Amino acid sequence: MSLPRFAIRRPVTIAMSCAVAVLLGAVSFWNLPVDLMPDVEFPTITVSTEYTGVAPEEIETLLTRPVERAVASVPGVEEITATSSEGNSRVQVRFGWGTNLDEAANEIRTRVDRLRRTLPEDSEPSTLFKFDPSQFPILWMAVSGERDPRALRQFVEDQVLYRLEQVPGVAAADVRGGLRREIQVNLSLERLQAYSLSIRNVVDVLRQENLNEPVGPVKEGEFELLLRTQGEFQNVAQIENIVLAVRGNIPVHVKDVAKVEDSYEEVREMVRVDGKPGIRLSVRKQSGANTVAVAHAVHEELARINSDYPDLTVLPLMDQSTFIQNSIDNVRNSAIFGSILAILVLFVFLRNVRSTLIVAISIPVAVISTFTLMFYNDFTLNTMSFGGLALGVGMLVDNAIVVLENIFRHRESGQSAPEAAVDGTSEVSTAIVASTLTTLAVFLPLVFLQGMSGVMFQQLAYVIAFALISSLIVALTVIPVLCAKYLRVDRGTSGQHPRLERFVHRTGEMLDQIDAEYQQLIHWALSHRRTVFTGTALVFGASLLLLPLVGYELMPESDEGEVRVNVELPSGSRVETTAELAEEVEQILLREVPEIDHMLVEVGGGGWRESVTHKAEFRLMLVPQKDRSRSSMEIASSLRPKLTLRPGLRVFARAGGGNFLMRRLAGGGDDRIAIEIRGHDMQTAGEIALAVQDVVAAVDGVTDAQVSRREGMPEMVVRVDRDKAASMGLNVTDLADSLRTTVGGRIASMFRQSGNEYNILVRLQAEDRLSMESVERIPIYTPIGTTVDASTLLHMERREGPVSIERKNQERIVRVTANFDGRDLGSIMTDIEAGLRSLPLPPEFTVLFGGEYEEQQKAFRGLMFCLILAVLLVYMVMAAQFESFKDPLIILFSIPLATVGVVLILFVTKTTFNIQAFIGAIMLAGIVVNNAIVLVDYTNLLRRRDGLPLLQAVELAGRRRL
Repeated sequence: MSLPRFAIRRPVTIAMSCAVAVLLGAVSFWNLPVDLMPDVEFPTITVSTEYTGVAPEEIETLLTRPVERAVASVPGVEEITATSSEGNSRVQVRFGWGTNLDEAANEIRTRVDRLRRTLPEDSEPSTLFKFDPSQFPILWMAVSGERDPRALRQFVEDQVLYRLEQVPGVAAADVRGGLRREIQVNLSLERLQAYSLSIRNVVDVLRQENLNEPVGPVKEGEFELLLRTQGEFQNVAQIENIVLAVRGNIPVHVKDVAKVEDSYEEVREMVRVDGKPGIRLSVRKQSGANTVAVAHAVHEELARINSDYPDLTVLPLMDQSTFIQNSIDNVRNSAIFGSILAILVLFVFLRNVRSTLIVAISIPVAVISTFTLMFYNDFTLNTMSFGGLALGVGMLVDNAIVVLENIFRHRESGQSAPEAAVDGTSEVSTAIVASTLTTLAVFLPLVFLQGMSGVMFQQLAYVIAFALISSLIVALTVIPVLCAKYLRVDRGTSGQHPRLERFVHRTGEMLDQIDAEYQQLIHWALSHRRTVFTGTALVFGASLLLLPLVGYELMPESDEGEVRVNVELPSGSRVETTAELAEEVEQILLREVPEIDHMLVEVGGGGWRESVTHKAEFRLMLVPQKDRSRSSMEIASSLRPKLTLRPGLRVFARAGGGNFLMRRLAGGGDDRIAIEIRGHDMQTAGEIALAVQDVVAAVDGVTDAQVSRREGMPEMVVRVDRDKAASMGLNVTDLADSLRTTVGGRIASMFRQSGNEYNILVRLQAEDRLSMESVERIPIYTPIGTTVDASTLLHMERREGPVSIERKNQERIVRVTANFDGRDLGSIMTDIEAGLRSLPLPPEFTVLFGGEYEEQQKAFRGLMFCLILAVLLVYMVMAAQFESFKDPLIILFSIPLATVGVVLILFVTKTTFNIQAFIGAIMLAGIVVNNAIVLVDYTNLLRRRDGLPLLQAVELAGRRRL
C-alpha cells in the first residue's frame, strides 16, 4: 500500500502523528539552549612550562624546542605555535576539527612526561590546558557606591561575588579595580643599619610569630582537651609590638624600625566607569550553558543585590546575550515573516482560502518537527541553525504545492476527492522525492566541510536536511488527507466578502495576463534555442567578469554596538602616566562619540613581573542601533585620526565584537590581517618585519599596522661578583633573595580577620628603594655577622628587557598585523601581495599570509569542493530518477544561473562575497535544480500520458508549473 493511500485511509492516525511531532518539537524547542554560534570545542592544547629567571633565548633552547619536537609526533597535529618569554614557555598544539581532545591531551601528556628527565631540573613541571571559548565573559558590570575604594572592593568580594557565582550556569565571576587591603611593613634602611638588622630577620620573625599551632591532647578528669597555641595577629598593634631582637637588654620592636600601615596593595591597574573610578565585574558561564538563560538569571540576581544594598549600584555595561537574543530574534522573525509571505503568495496564485490553508499547515508541522531532531543531536538555537530554518522555509512549501496542484487537476477532471488525492499524490511522488533528494544532495557536502567553516555550517546543513525530510513526509501524508476532506475544485469565492471576490477576480486577470505573456516568451524561447543558450552563456560569463569587482572576505562585519580603543605607551611607562593619558583620550572620546551609552576604561594590570602598566583599553558601549546614524565601524574609523596625541604613542580603534570569536578561531586574534616572517635570525627578521609593515601601511584602507615583536621593558640587570660573594659566604640566590625582598617586597605572612586573608608585605619604605642610589646602599648581611653595601658585590647594567620569541611549526616567526576599513579583505591582500613581490628577502627567510586570510582560503577551497561534490551527487540522483545519462545534463545547465543571480545581487548591493554568500549560492542552486526537476518530470509525464510532442509538452509543462 502506498503512503498516500494509507494516510487517506487512516486520517486519525496521521492527525495524531502530527500532534505527537508538534508536541515533541515544542518541548524540544523549550529545552534547546540559545547561543550566538554553535558550541565549539577549539582543537588546541597548550603546554606551559615555567623556568623562573631565564631569558627568552635560553627558554627557547632548553624548553620550547624540546617540547615542540616531543609533541610534533602526536597523531592529528596540524600546527604548532610557541612563545618563549622570560621564565615561561608556551607551546600551542592545534589539531584538526573534531579531534577527541581528551585522547590528544593524554598523548601529549605521555610525551611531555617522558621528556621531563631531559629538561632542566629547576624548571617547573609542564601543565596542559585547553582553550575554551566559553571562558570569554558574557556579561560586564560596573559597581559604584558611596564607600571608599578599599571598602567597596572588599564588600564586592565578600557579598557580591559569591551570589553571582551561585547563579545556575555561572562558572566564575571576576573583579577588577578598586583597592585591595594589605598590611604593609615599611622598613627604614637607616634604622635597620643602626640596629644591625636585616630584612630577612624581620620576615622570619613575623612568619614565626603569626602561627596557630596544635600542641596535642591533655587530660582533664574524664575529658580530653586539645591544647593549641594561638599566636595569629588580631590587629595591627600586635604586629608593631613584635620583638625582633634585643640590643643592650632593650627589646627592638617592629615599630622601632618600620612603619606598619593598614593600607592597600600597590596600584598597578585602574578602572574608570563613565568617567569615574569604579570596579568592573565580569561573569563567565559554564561550558555548554545557555548564554541567554545565564545572563537573564544574572540580571535577576543583580536586581536583588541592588534591592538588598541601596547604597550600592551594580550596572550592566556589556551583555553578550543581548546581541545573541537580537540576532536570534531577527532570524526568527525573518523565518516567521518568510512563512507569512509564502502563504500570501500562495493565496495570490491559488486564489482559494482552503487551498492556501492546506499548504500553510505544512510549514509549522515541518518546522516544529525539526526541533525534535535538533534536540536529539545536541544542537543549539543559534544564528546558524535558525538560519537553516529561515533558508528552508521557502523550500518547505514546494513539495506541498506540487502535490496540491496535481490533486486539484485530478479533481477538475471529475475524480472523487479520495481518488484524486491518491492518484494526484502518487503521480508526483517520484518527482518530489527526487527534488528533495537533489536539494539534500546540494547541502549534504557541507557536512564534509573541514576547518572552522565546517564547524560553523554543519548545523545549518543538518537543519535544512531535517526540515526538508519533514516537509516531504508532510507532503506525502498530511496534504493528501486534507485535500481529500477539504479541497474544493472551484477557485471562486462566491458568497464571501465582496472585497475578497474583487481581489480574486483582479488577481485572476493579472495571472492570466502573466500566463499569456509567459506563453509567448516560452514559445519564442523554444523557437530560438540557440539564441537562449548563447545569451545564457554570455550572461554567465559577464557575471564572472563582475566577480573581481565584488570583493571577498571570510565573514561580513556585524555591528554589535561596541567600539574598542587600545592605547599603548612605550614599555615601562608608569601606571600614573598611562592613567593621565587615558583621561585625555577619554575626553576626546566623549566629545567625538555622542552615541556612547557607557564607557569602561581599564588602565594597566599584572604584577611587576609581567607589567602592562603602559597599556589602556577603552570599551565604548553604544546606544541601540536604531537610535544612532553611524555604525560601530564608522565610529571606529572616525576616531583613528583624532587620537594621535604624542610621538611614540600607539592607538588602535576597531569595532568591538564583529566576529571576534570567528577571527580568534581562525588564529588571527583581534586583527584581521596577519603576515608571518619566518626565519631564525631575530635581528634580520625584525628588519624585514619593519619593511613589511611599511608595505602594509601604504595600502589604501589599511589601519593599525604593527609588528608583533615589541621592545622590552627597560630594566637594570644586576650581575653578582661571584668571587667576592663566595669569600663572604654568600651565593647568587642569597643576594637575589635579599634584593627581591628589599625592593619588590616579600609576603611574610597573612593577616586573618573575619574569615578573610590579607598579605603582610615587608619591604623598605618608598624613599629607600625607589632610586638606584638607595638600591646600591641596601645592606647585605653575611653569615659571618658583617654587613656590606650591595654596591660592593653587584654590578649594574642598564638595558632593555628581553622580548618574547614566537615560533610556528618549529620556525621562528615575527607577525605584522593590521586591520582595514572601507575595502574588502581580498582586494587588500591582493595589493599587499603585489607590494611584497618587490621586497628583497634573504634565502633563509619566507613571508606567508596567516590569520583570517589563511582561513578564508581554506574555507573557499572547501566550499568549492562541496559545490563540485554537490553537482556530482545531484547528477547521480537525477540519472537514477530519469534512467538517463543525458537528461540530468540538461538540468545541470541551469546551475550557472544561481551564480549569475548571486553575483548580480552582491554587485548591486555592494556586498562582499563571503562564506555566507557561498552558502546562499549553494542554496539557490538547489532551488533552481528543484524547479528544473519538477518541470522535466512533468514534461515526461505529459509525453508518456498524453503523447504530446516534446516542444508542446515543454511549453504546456512550463505554463502549468508557472
